[in-house]
Amino acid sequence: MTKFATESLEQQLLKIGELAKQTGVTVGTLRYYESLGLLEPALRNSSGYRYYTADAARQVQFIKKAQRLNFSLQEIQQILTSRRQGITACPLVQDLLSRKINFFEQEIQRMSAFKAELEAYKKLWTNRASDNPDSEELCTLIEGVKEG
Repeated sequence: MTKFATESLEQQLLKIGELAKQTGVTVGTLRYYESLGLLEPALRNSSGYRYYTADAARQVQFIKKAQRLNFSLQEIQQILTSRRQGITACPLVQDLLSRKINFFEQEIQRMSAFKAELEAYKKLWTNRASDNPDSEELCTLIEGVKEG
């Protein structure tokens, strides 16, 4: 590509700082996305400057929305890879979402059981006298908790 053609193309593309401003993502984050293969610059000039198409802003917004749904960057990479291979990504997204829902249901059950355990200790400890500050125990309340 000639120097003139490169300069002309650069004028049509977004510099990394401009893309960062447009998307509300830091330049460091954009570089990190690039290192993971989530985002590719359309051009890198001889000085090392990265230039992106307007579509890159849409892709960054997609990444942000997917993160809002608690998709990891690795999962987002799977989705983008699927799409780049010409495979519709929606079935993969639905599968990943189902897995997330199952995970959160299990977490809710685990946390509800833990909350009940904490409430039981709170009730048990409500009218208990405070420890003697001169005793060797740090706190008999905690020391009396069952292990495991």
